[in-house]
Amino acid sequence: MKRISILGSTGSIGVSSLRVVEDRPSQFSVVALAAGRNMELLKGQVERFRPRVVSVYDEQCAQSLKSMLGKAGVKIVWGADGYREAAACSDADMVISAMVGAAGLLPTLAAIEAGKDIALANKETLVMAGELVMKRAAEKGVRLIPVDSEHSAIFQCLNGERADRVKRIILTASGGPFFKLPAAELAGVTVEDALRHPNWSMGKKITIDSASMMNKGLEVIEARWLFGVEPDRISVAVHPQSIIHSMVEFVDCSIIAQLGVPDMRIPIAYALSYPDRMPENKLSLDIFSKAASLEFFPPDTDKFPCLNLAYEALGKGGTMTAVLNAANEVAVDAFLAGKISFSRLPEIIRSTMSRHEVNKIQTVSEVIEADAWARRTAWEITGNQ
Repeated sequence: MKRISILGSTGSIGVSSLRVVEDRPSQFSVVALAAGRNMELLKGQVERFRPRVVSVYDEQCAQSLKSMLGKAGVKIVWGADGYREAAACSDADMVISAMVGAAGLLPTLAAIEAGKDIALANKETLVMAGELVMKRAAEKGVRLIPVDSEHSAIFQCLNGERADRVKRIILTASGGPFFKLPAAELAGVTVEDALRHPNWSMGKKITIDSASMMNKGLEVIEARWLFGVEPDRISVAVHPQSIIHSMVEFVDCSIIAQLGVPDMRIPIAYALSYPDRMPENKLSLDIFSKAASLEFFPPDTDKFPCLNLAYEALGKGGTMTAVLNAANEVAVDAFLAGKISFSRLPEIIRSTMSRHEVNKIQTVSEVIEADAWARRTAWEITGNQ
């Protein structure tokens, strides 16, 4: 039986991961959970899966959960130290890193330091500190197995292939809810409009990123480090049906693609069972009746400039990708709070990047400092523009 620690258990990936575990009680057990402030949902998870350790956002949340659970026999911890404890839990064989945003970096590094294999759903870990993270994982002998549907697809397409045979990676993008919307109308879209993703059920932050195509930009950066491929060999294709999750073109010009229904349980199950595959009957794809028409379009980077901003940050390297990520998180928070329009998202990110002097990254503390600087700067820009 494989013992699992889940970082971000109350988010969309965490909930899907627990559904995978629940369907296979003889194969998996949950030994640690880490969440934020959703104590009602977390209470149900603790009661159902009986982890040994649970980490929450702060001491107030911990006291609330303790009161809700009574004498449940679970250790409740909180804050940065608590998240690290859940990530490095001695009983865990694998850690699912699914916390949202930059908050996932340090717990994921703690799991790596503890020698845990990682099912990686927190793309920001590699966006912020890809080179450092991949180097440390290699030193510790830790496997990073991607959970994002696109990177899971690439991981599967590369199985058994040599790196020198790869010509390019092709990440697919759904296009989000505004794929067909005229660019002139983007300024007037509401939060509710942006949260109506046509294919995927995801958390608010990643859904907004999908609508702006920043999510695909972050995935380009993640792919660069995860697969060791230079940026000019990573392409993006808009595929509205979300059936082909990504592709790899090889030097002989053949292309291998991975297909499946848009449901995160499939890549989660693959990551948890790798190198094996678990039988699944509920999510079968009838390609001839449900996916007979597959379309592909080039991304419109004039309409969705966030994708180019990600390529720009990756090209500049060093601390710039951490700055890109932090500025985006601030801008998305401001949009969700109704403080800015949707069309201002790339403006805030671009302005923050333009003020940053790039530094090489040698330590994690330098990444954290760049992140903090970018958040302060982006909030200042958000309030002044």
